Amino acid sequence: MHITKKLAKAHSEGRPTYSFEYFPPKTAQGVQNLYDRMDRMHGFGPAFIDVTWGAGGRMSNLTCEIVRVAQSAYGLETCMHLTCTDMEQSKIDGALKEAYNSGCTNILALRGDPPREKEKWEQSDGTAFRYARDLITHIKDKYGNHFDIGIAGYPEGCDDGTTADQHIPYLKEKVDAGGTFIVTQMCYDSKIFVEWAKKVRAAGIPESVPILPGIMPIQTYDSFLRRAKWTNCTIPPEWMAKLEPVKGDDAQVREVGKDLIADFCRDILDSGITMHLHFYTMNLAASTQMVLEELAVTPERDIHRPDIKPLPWRQSLGLNRREENVRPIFWRNRNRSYVARTQDWDEFPNGRWGDSRSPAFGSLDAYGVGLKGTNEQNRKLWGEPQSVQDVSDLFVRYMSGKVQSLPWSEAPINTEADTLKDDLINLNSRGLLTINSQPAVDGVKSTHPVYGWGPRNGYVYQKAYLEVLIPPTLIEELVERMDDDPNITYYAVNNSGELKTNTSVDGGPNAVTWGVFPGKEIVQPTIVETISFLAWRDEFYHLGSEWSKCYEEDSVSRKLITEITEKWYLVNIVHNDFRLQRGIFPLFNNMSVEGVTVKSPVANGVHKNGTTNGEHSEPLKN
Repeated sequence: MHITKKLAKAHSEGRPTYSFEYFPPKTAQGVQNLYDRMDRMHGFGPAFIDVTWGAGGRMSNLTCEIVRVAQSAYGLETCMHLTCTDMEQSKIDGALKEAYNSGCTNILALRGDPPREKEKWEQSDGTAFRYARDLITHIKDKYGNHFDIGIAGYPEGCDDGTTADQHIPYLKEKVDAGGTFIVTQMCYDSKIFVEWAKKVRAAGIPESVPILPGIMPIQTYDSFLRRAKWTNCTIPPEWMAKLEPVKGDDAQVREVGKDLIADFCRDILDSGITMHLHFYTMNLAASTQMVLEELAVTPERDIHRPDIKPLPWRQSLGLNRREENVRPIFWRNRNRSYVARTQDWDEFPNGRWGDSRSPAFGSLDAYGVGLKGTNEQNRKLWGEPQSVQDVSDLFVRYMSGKVQSLPWSEAPINTEADTLKDDLINLNSRGLLTINSQPAVDGVKSTHPVYGWGPRNGYVYQKAYLEVLIPPTLIEELVERMDDDPNITYYAVNNSGELKTNTSVDGGPNAVTWGVFPGKEIVQPTIVETISFLAWRDEFYHLGSEWSKCYEEDSVSRKLITEITEKWYLVNIVHNDFRLQRGIFPLFNNMSVEGVTVKSPVANGVHKNGTTNGEHSEPLKN
């Protein structure tokens, strides 16, 4: 969606908006950490993010990759910086094509800084464009109105010696060429910014071209001074008077800086010049979050925001998949992997992403499916297990919130699992390794802070679901118990592809999440089905193999994990009576893995409250 349209809609409703800028990190681990941070900062509610472009196109491939992942995997409306300094036209055209294919509809068109080895900007031989307006014209000629095109504004002058007043005519030229919104260089003096913005409007740049002030939160005293000097921006004397006494205490600097930046933002918003704030995050979250919370503009968890959570999973903004409304449950903890592996599917008119018989689930290597982190980092995180007991203990620590991830879960256990925590700890303490789960939900309001999604005044439902890894010695007994319960449907598969199920292999999907809303058909966004489960099976055992390779070839840890991932069965179970919260767990009564000693406070199926796993509790209700 165009940034200008998105902001216009929010501002017409009286809602201020804000956005975040990120830059491409230099290392692979830095990139992964940035993705994690972007994902967390999604919860702050930005209208969009933007990703910078290095001088001379350095890191340009990574910029395009980050834009694609942000759009497709994290559902973040993204604006891609694009500079023409020292850039051949073929490179610019390639970047524009990648942005288009990613579903990106916003470009910030810049002349750009000179490469580090040059003192000032100059056009090099072979480069296509001298000024940003030339780049804007090229984008318009090639893509028409597909892209909303942002341009740079300079409230205190440009680094090439052009003053703020001298630059305004150039700003007008860029708007006339097709620029649709203005992002400014960082500024700390609200009076300077407001006066400059009035001059911009007086020069004939219409209100329909929003001015987005660039704001740099204060991280540390030294970095604050360094960046202010680098951009030649004025620091109000009263700011220095407040920061100087605490300059040696970074925590105090951030606290004082939070108030100073928040006051600056209030002045800008109160001026009526704009209702949007653009934060230069420097890939950090804390200082930006502090300012937003001080301004009280972040979305509250208990306030329903259908624009943030229209479905129970993060919706993609990738090209051709913005209408996707159905996903298999198996990838809930590995969203990026699912999006990458289905990116070549064709969209069905009903919003179902792809044909379940599609060969698009191809080679795992082709989609970069693998573990996060280095081998050393993963060994530090997951230890060096010497027995099934050690693996069991690792999973118990994860279910207890003491370990941040597992090979099959990229993030800490989610709050939705809180109602199942005792049961999950109990199973894992007996060596039954739980991979994914969800509780039964019997019609809670769509505004529920944990389970709610979709339009207001609706009700949402869930079937109890469990995915568990068990040894071959227990599979026949578990299958027999599942076959005895008419409410249970299941799939069980091992690394060799041996499939056990009580459903038709060619049967249709089983909806495990659905919603009922006024004036709409029933929405069924999360399913279990055979074909996608077998595709998840491939990825699951591949990740297990990757985990084993974190250890030396002849080590006990590698042999142990290899044994588990090559021999154990992956089982998914759906209890189709959504009125029963814990209908799945009695299947595992008195079942445990040989060699595992139960240490859990809910051992042997007895809970802290005295109930047993054989008793049914009420489902979550409104």
